[in-house]
Amino acid sequence: MKRFAAAMALLLAACSGGEEPAADNGQNMLPPLDLESAALARGMIRDPQNTEIAGLYARDTDRLCIVRDGVGYKVGAFVDYGDGITCSGSGTVSRVGEVMHLELGGKGDCGFDAQYDGERIRFPGQVPEGCEALCSGRASFAGFEPSLLSESEVEAASVRDPKGRLLCATSD
Repeated sequence: MKRFAAAMALLLAACSGGEEPAADNGQNMLPPLDLESAALARGMIRDPQNTEIAGLYARDTDRLCIVRDGVGYKVGAFVDYGDGITCSGSGTVSRVGEVMHLELGGKGDCGFDAQYDGERIRFPGQVPEGCEALCSGRASFAGFEPSLLSESEVEAASVRDPKGRLLCATSD
């Protein structure tokens, strides 16, 4: 996000007409906006505070699905390193602002917070030991960073892990 902000600052600076600003007489002056606020206002980037989280996220062949389930959300995730070295789990997800709390596996042993920026979900670099039960070999959910692929809940609900299990099947 910092690189994007720096690039936008250079782009906006290049677009200025070089004219002197009008004298501030205290009338019709808007407060200055920071670069990210300006980009949000113009629709150049998604606002993570007001973005629906349901959809299909991916990184290479790895997937994460989120679908509405009653008043909450169901989540499913799998990472596949090949040769049977995988992690796969389903559970629930809740969100407050840019922080998503995931509970995978249903036993409460694999709960952690991830960051959400409106386009990408960033799992932490370390996940609880309880997440190991959802993985084989040396696989881990740590550092998983899928990007939004589709906002379609139908697509998200059809995600299967390498063993063919539906990860975001809802109780509906």
